[in-house]
Amino acid sequence: MEIEPEVLPGGVVMRLAAPGDAAALCAAYVDNREHLQPWEPRRPEDFFTVGDQRIRLEARLREFAEGRLVPWHLEADGRIVGAITLTGIVLGPFRSAYLGYWIAADQQGRGLATAAVERVCAVARETVGLHRIEATTLVDNAGSQRVLAKCGFERIGLAPRYLAIDGEWRDHRMFQRILHDDDPRM
Repeated sequence: MEIEPEVLPGGVVMRLAAPGDAAALCAAYVDNREHLQPWEPRRPEDFFTVGDQRIRLEARLREFAEGRLVPWHLEADGRIVGAITLTGIVLGPFRSAYLGYWIAADQQGRGLATAAVERVCAVARETVGLHRIEATTLVDNAGSQRVLAKCGFERIGLAPRYLAIDGEWRDHRMFQRILHDDDPRM
């Protein structure tokens, strides 16, 4: 699948994850460990090593090659400042995927998440051939909910105790964006 890089606000480049990104991705997670902790699952210590990031990245790139996910990194001044991923891609009559993303603490409030989500939605429709994208946020994650609303996602429900985040089963709000209502035989 051919997906071109995109320049986002502030000159941040959104590009497909690459095999050589492990060290930069590790540095981004180390730098943003406290910032991301309230929003993510508990991470073992080895998650914050280049070796573990290399293993995770290789697995993601295999899934990308198999058409099951699309991983992007956001890069500014030679460092990774965020990531956005379509996971659980299912084609056939469902044509749907899940969206997840994070933005570095020092890049918040610049419109990067909104621009990245809009780009992913365009790629999901035009290149991947999806009909729908689903996203979830913690109930109290107002920032991500604003991003999703700006990008045309609608709230579709509440998932009690949906994910183990920061060591606890946490409720999540569920959102979806219908990308098109074209002929489903595509």
